[in-house]
Amino acid sequence: MRKEQHHKGWNEIKTNDSWAIFKIMGEFVNGFEKMSAIGPCVSIFGSARTKESHEYYDLAIEISKKLATAGYGIITGGGPGIMEAGNRGAHQAGGISVGLNIDLPFEQHDNPYIDEDKSLDFDYFFVRKVMFVKYSQGFVVLPGGFGTLDELFEAMTLIQTQKIGKFPIVMVGTDFWSGLVDWLRSQLLKAKNISPSDLDLFKLVDTADEVVEIIDAFYKERTLSPNF
Repeated sequence: MRKEQHHKGWNEIKTNDSWAIFKIMGEFVNGFEKMSAIGPCVSIFGSARTKESHEYYDLAIEISKKLATAGYGIITGGGPGIMEAGNRGAHQAGGISVGLNIDLPFEQHDNPYIDEDKSLDFDYFFVRKVMFVKYSQGFVVLPGGFGTLDELFEAMTLIQTQKIGKFPIVMVGTDFWSGLVDWLRSQLLKAKNISPSDLDLFKLVDTADEVVEIIDAFYKERTLSPNF
């Protein structure tokens, strides 16, 4: 009897998983249709917990303002902290401000600086991540937590394995990131788990002007288009 109940429960789970495919497809279709119409954008990542009074919040506003003035739309995860600052700078500069919101049981809520017609909601992190990677012309990565690191290493892995073409990845804040970069050199590179050229997949800077210069220089002789 216990065996029967166990197998019955397992079959029910599998059935539910199969029906979830349609919800996942719906998120992909909606995302592709809306994002493909927006044009060249740069994604700004960073902690949702960064307060408005923090220097990195102000720096994110400055970066997104300058990128918007240079003609790039700004994509963020749609929430508070650095994400809010990114959308806020784009909004203040009169640029395109996109929010890819994720439904979480805590912390996440839409910030008020996203363009009304460019706010997308996702239940699945992996679908949302595809939208970031496919439609971003560059990643600007400010200090953050697990989610920020996830996006950073996802992008570097896809470029390293040639699943997508190279695009600029700019890490902002040498005080914050230098320990990680030193560790990549002293541990991963030393152990030959990465190649020396893999350390060229990103740039480490401190100013908004450097961010814009790196992204503009990269696209000087390249076409702005989706990454795959």
